[in-house]
Order: sequence, then C-alpha cells, then structure tokens
Amino acid sequence: MPKTLKAQELRALAASIFIANGSSAEEAQIVADNLVMANLSGHDSHGIGMLPRYVDAVREGGLTPNAKAQVLLDAGSLLSLHGQRGYGQVVGVQAIDIAIARAQSQGSCIMALAQAHHLGRIGHFAERAAAAGLVSIHFVNVQSRPIVAPWGGGDGRFGTNPICIGVPLPGKAPFVLDFATSRVAQGKMRVAHNKGQQVEPGLLIDAHGQPTTDPGVVVVAQGAGPDGAGLFGALMPFGEHKGSGLAMACELLGGALSGGGTWHRPGDNSRAVLNSMLSIVIDPAKLGTQNSFQSEALAFVDWVKDSPAGAEHAGVLIAGEPERLARARRERNGIELDDTTWQEIAAAASSLGVVLN
Repeated sequence: MPKTLKAQELRALAASIFIANGSSAEEAQIVADNLVMANLSGHDSHGIGMLPRYVDAVREGGLTPNAKAQVLLDAGSLLSLHGQRGYGQVVGVQAIDIAIARAQSQGSCIMALAQAHHLGRIGHFAERAAAAGLVSIHFVNVQSRPIVAPWGGGDGRFGTNPICIGVPLPGKAPFVLDFATSRVAQGKMRVAHNKGQQVEPGLLIDAHGQPTTDPGVVVVAQGAGPDGAGLFGALMPFGEHKGSGLAMACELLGGALSGGGTWHRPGDNSRAVLNSMLSIVIDPAKLGTQNSFQSEALAFVDWVKDSPAGAEHAGVLIAGEPERLARARRERNGIELDDTTWQEIAAAASSLGVVLN
C-alpha cells in the first residue's frame, strides 16, 4: 500500500538516515531538505527515493560525506571548483553561492564544478541565483551507467544530462526551465517500475535496441553483458536529434570543459552518480539593461500567459509554475510513496541501525 507522509516527517527521517551514514547533522538536514523539496515540486525522480542509492554509494566509496567544494582556480569572473565527490546538494550550493557573489561584484561569472555527487534538481541552483536577481544557465553531465541512447543509436551512451535556465521576474516567481535531455528522467522510470506501471510508447528501448513500454529495462538488469556488467535498455532523447545534440553539449561543456570528465566506457554496477556542471551567472544590473530587461520580461510573460486556453488545457503555465503548484498541493496533502520505494528506504535505514515507524 502507498504510504503518505508530511514533508516534515520525511525530512526528519531522511536526516536521521544520513547522520547514521556518516553525515554531520547540518549536512544531513541540507540533503534531506533538498530531496523532500524535489518531492514537493512533483519531481519524485529526484526526491527521497534516491536515498537508498546514496546509502549504497557511501558504502562503495563513490560518495564522500562532509566533503566541501574545493576552489581550483579563482580568476575573477572565472571559477573552477572540484566537488570532492561530496553530496551535490551541499557542494553544489557552495559552488553556486560563490558564483552568485562573484557575479554580483563583477557582473558575470563562469563557474565550472567538477565531480560532485548527484546534484539533484538543477532548478534549485537557478532559483537560488534568481532570488539574488541574477540570470543563470546550467549545463550538467551525468557519469553513471549510460542510460540514454543517442539519436540513431541502439544502446545507452550518456546520461540524462539536464539543462537549466533561470530568469528573475520582478514582483513574480522566476522563470525556471529545468529539463533532462532524455524524453523522461531515469528516476521517473524507477518510480513507474516500483509502482508496477507501464509507460507510454516512444520513451524506451530494451537491451536489444527494440521499443518497449516496460520501465524495468532501465531499472533492473536484463541479464549480463559480455563484460559481466548488467545489461540494460535505454531512454530515448527528447526531440530526436535535437535532444541528442543538447545531451552531447552537456557532456562537452558540463563534463569536458569543467574538468569533470565525460562518459566513454562500458557501464558498471556502481551506485554513485557523479555530476559536473558549467554555470553562467549574469547580473542584469551590471550589464546595464536592468530596467529594460525587467519591463520587457514582464511584458512578454504576461503576453504569453494571456493566450486563451488551448484544447484540453486550463491555460498557459510558464516554466517553474507546475513545480510551485505541486508544492502547495503536496505541502497540504502530504507526499505519497509507493510501497516498493518505502520498503527500499526502510531497508537502507535498517542496514544503518535506524528503525522507521
């Protein structure tokens, strides 16, 4: 049976598990808050369901509790940092906060963050920059089992590689465009598999490169490959060659240019999820376009939202609004976890001596 918990309950239990897994109380709370915010925002793929994988990653040595972002290069508006394989929710915030401060003082900042563990919902960083009145652009690559097929290919060659753009809107919540370059996030397939659901056609290919609607092909090994590693299917890129090209751009910019590396080897069974990110942060005030930027941005957003509702739609929602609507609803009604996800969390807790009610 699905289990519904209030956000504060989930934060507390997640923090207790992270503390038992070696994190300081402060770090545990930051990571727990971030995961639950993803659930509240409607992105269960990046939420509390990731906790068992984090526990495994620490055990394997691919995730380092209490690590801090290390500054490798500070050249004014150019920054290079290394995440030390620390929790992305921690080292990612450390990195973006440095970039925000630098953009506020110098007008812009290009920040490269290499080798953080799973950064989670990238929109979190864009929201942080937007709250400071800054525009931000983020390219992220994923070093884990290759889960997305290139357009025209028949197996996984790279990750879901998200792109995010945040734009502050004066007097309004920001525009936050945050999407995977695959047709759907891999975590959403985990959620569907745990619920025993099939997914719509066109999202997946199986381990033999054939279309399938079974999300399990990217969650559970479909046998062993010639190298002994698990054999999996793959997600398809969104927009055919366009999404595939953007995913490759994330590898080249977020991975190669950041110094974090790209994926070009067979998959393995490691539970760690490593992200590298190239972020560009801009202060419109320092650019000299603040007044026109604000008036034009508001006028344009109002113009778009004034479009009459299309067939089978209630009206136009701009990027970021669905998440804010979900937060209000889930804060009120609680967050539902399917039975499989809850059992996985309970098992991870039990392995650390934490007993859940």
